[in-house]
Amino acid sequence: MSRDFFFVLHSHIPYVLGHGTWPHGVNWLYEVAAESYIPLIRMFERQAQKGRRGLSAVSVTPVLAEQLSSNTFRIGFRRYLNERINAAVEDIEYFSSVGNRKLEDMATYWRDFYSEKLQYFDSIGGDILSRFSYLQDEGVIEIITSAATHGYLPLLKYDEDVNAQVKKGVETYERYFNRQPKGFWLPECAYRPGYKWSPPVGRGEITNRLGIEEILSKHGIKYFFVDTHLLKGGRAVGTYIDRFEGLRLLWDRIAKEHEVESRQLSPYQPYYVASSSVAFFTRDPVTALQVWSGKHGYPGDPNYLEFHKKRFPSGLRYWRVTGADVDLGGKDAYDRHKVDNVLNVHADHFVSLLRDTFKDTDAGVVVAMYDTELFGHWWFEGVQWIEKVFDRVFDYQGISATIPARYIEENPPVDVVSLPEGSWGEGGFHYVWLNEWTSWVWERIYEAEDVVRQRIPSAEKFYCNMNTKVVFNQMLRELLLLESSDWPFLITTWSARDYAERRAAYHYDNVVKLAKVLDRFDANGVIDQEDMSFCREVLSRDEIFSDVDVGLWKIEEV
Repeated sequence: MSRDFFFVLHSHIPYVLGHGTWPHGVNWLYEVAAESYIPLIRMFERQAQKGRRGLSAVSVTPVLAEQLSSNTFRIGFRRYLNERINAAVEDIEYFSSVGNRKLEDMATYWRDFYSEKLQYFDSIGGDILSRFSYLQDEGVIEIITSAATHGYLPLLKYDEDVNAQVKKGVETYERYFNRQPKGFWLPECAYRPGYKWSPPVGRGEITNRLGIEEILSKHGIKYFFVDTHLLKGGRAVGTYIDRFEGLRLLWDRIAKEHEVESRQLSPYQPYYVASSSVAFFTRDPVTALQVWSGKHGYPGDPNYLEFHKKRFPSGLRYWRVTGADVDLGGKDAYDRHKVDNVLNVHADHFVSLLRDTFKDTDAGVVVAMYDTELFGHWWFEGVQWIEKVFDRVFDYQGISATIPARYIEENPPVDVVSLPEGSWGEGGFHYVWLNEWTSWVWERIYEAEDVVRQRIPSAEKFYCNMNTKVVFNQMLRELLLLESSDWPFLITTWSARDYAERRAAYHYDNVVKLAKVLDRFDANGVIDQEDMSFCREVLSRDEIFSDVDVGLWKIEEV
């Protein structure tokens, strides 16, 4: 039996262009581009120079791809990098003046760090996506797609809405990466089988719904990923609980409500789901805990850079984790020269876990799944750690790095499994995204989906006029943006609650207002100046998916 391993790095930032800067807004995108995406690309390039191929699966959500390809992003990101460089220079001068050589050295590091990112960004013509595409074309990585705006698919009201998210995900992938995607990242690893379903909030009829895999199959998707508990049953490992106190409070309350019995199925081989030809891989729980957990995993080591403490006014980080129970005021200065030894220890330990898994089980493939933004952004040293893991895997003859499409081709699934409903959130169900704090968001999503559904039969009429075609398609964009799983997630975790509530309300209002513009045109045959001004303002702010149209909501028969 083969002994294969691959990372799955899920890259996603919600649509933030034109929606604020700091502390919530486009700086999220700039930060992860500088700290995660470019360092990750550079790491894969170094691995490629060593002749290594088939290293990892990297998902790039369509909404992220649209943002990274935008001139607005390119201009803003260059400005951001220059601001970071100037802030570091000011810190260098300050620390030098007070004789703090250790922090002066770290400020110099930050200046060089951001200068190198700017130089690299300019060297690739400001096109981050092209480097990801190049790495895939060279066989170094496999890129997979996801839902258009990271919609939480199991809770969307109609199959047509799920179809629109999936189809636009496939189309966007084909446009940027010039091939048909094979893999699909289900947002939040959230899956729903086919059954008679009704909306969990508000009003709605019980209807027969397609399983998520049935819609994926219609668009040529070959595989997706689930969390361990969906395959084996039992309590979910959870993904974010150590990073957000709000989730811990929520989970403490609902933990007793969700108990299932364990099934004896191995997470170390792919399966076909239900009666489809779509396969799925399962997240390895052991490697997941070692990286996701800030308290029990590698990122919580006292020597690593502390994410939360920043110097005012530069916003740069100069302190180390120090200890899990040490408050921000008690953090010690970061010493980057001591980190390499710690990274070696953690890389050695991770590879030892892989060896033990293959030794103690009938594992064929170990799938380590994480958010890309964890590496470099949340865990600053994380990209270096991945590189050290690759170095050790290639040096150790008993384990092979691979990519999912290749593994499926060489080791096609034998068994068929019916999966239950669930996600990779705490509790394994939908609690993180649907609870008493977020039910109002879902009420508005369902209302907006109904608003669009009611006007789809008139689309052909509206498409005969250039102005109403623009309005209709913008209404569709606003619905997709409203459906983003990020808004309920940020509300539940309290990490950007006010921002997420405003965004959900904003996109809902836009759907309703744009629909009313269409209704007034239908009644009067014209769009007045006030309506046109409103439409232009919305379009300029939410300029995404230029080719969106009503065809996304049509489910094709296969």
